[in-house]
Amino acid sequence: MSAKKTKPAIFKTDDEWRSQLSPDDYTITRCHGTERAFTGEYWDQKDEGTYTCKCCGQALFLSDNKFDSETGWPSYWQPAKTESVSEVIDESHGMMRKEVICSLCHGHLGHVFEDGPEPTGLRYCINSASLDFIAKE
Repeated sequence: MSAKKTKPAIFKTDDEWRSQLSPDDYTITRCHGTERAFTGEYWDQKDEGTYTCKCCGQALFLSDNKFDSETGWPSYWQPAKTESVSEVIDESHGMMRKEVICSLCHGHLGHVFEDGPEPTGLRYCINSASLDFIAKE
């Protein structure tokens, strides 16, 4: 079943999301936008820790699974937990891609591609604006 056809576990009105997020973060996470390559806060971050959903705080990706894809966006070869993210077919912009969304709040994170490193062969290409970071203590 498509994640967009199910109700998110965390639901807020557009006004509530707008009051919580910056205008850019709102556009990216709630309106399926994207940031320009090499401009996001985390694309080249090397610190150890956990990347969480900017909208709801759910743990999404671990620094242990981050790699330099040379694309200008933070890239991971797997999520923190399989159930942390959902995939939805995205047919926008004349392409067929797999959109990655937060499984709790359905915030747009980015896309997943099948050109990543082993062991999964996946590249979760994620907008920094969709993430917060909790450094490992």
